[in-house]
Amino acid sequence: MAWMETEREAMVRTLHAADPHAPTLCDGWNVSRLLAHLIVREERPWAMAGDVVRRDKPGQEHSLDPLVAQAATETGYRQLVDRFAAGSRGFSPMRWGGDTANLLEFFVHHEDIRRGTGHAEPRELPEGELRELRRRLPLMARLGYRRSPVGVVLQVPGGEQVTVRKGEPAVTITGPVTELALHAMGRRTAAQVRISGAPGCVARFEDYAGA
Repeated sequence: MAWMETEREAMVRTLHAADPHAPTLCDGWNVSRLLAHLIVREERPWAMAGDVVRRDKPGQEHSLDPLVAQAATETGYRQLVDRFAAGSRGFSPMRWGGDTANLLEFFVHHEDIRRGTGHAEPRELPEGELRELRRRLPLMARLGYRRSPVGVVLQVPGGEQVTVRKGEPAVTITGPVTELALHAMGRRTAAQVRISGAPGCVARFEDYAGA
């Protein structure tokens, strides 16, 4: 079984226990809207293109509104959680993408839900899932830090370093692979990482990152 399905199962348990109206780490999204995003992304990813064209503000995406309305009742919300748990039906380019397309997405959105209220501690993940996250992280981090005014190096404590943004001077971001993933994908204030480097360089990076 792909690790994305392990993460889906864990997220489903979290969703069943969550308040659908609770905030998440995603600007403008509560739990029910994030759940709607997960379903639309998997079943009809092309529907989200209209949101981009219209420049819908966070929390006002037309493609998500029907599912958010369904989630307004407890029964409707439970049905949507079960729908996500079952996975996509029929043609689904995202589902076919496996871990490459979905593992980081699922992990980060799971943490968006868990940490949205600011009270959740990091999870311990299976070693196999951690290895897959580490494999997928550099490409996503290169995208995430592409506008950084300084170089960026990621480091796992006691492990290897990887440069994801070339440049001198550079900052080094140190933390578990899970926290590095959250930081690289924009969850800067929630990620438990350490940023080191020359003081002026760190200040420039933190100003850019909103840390």
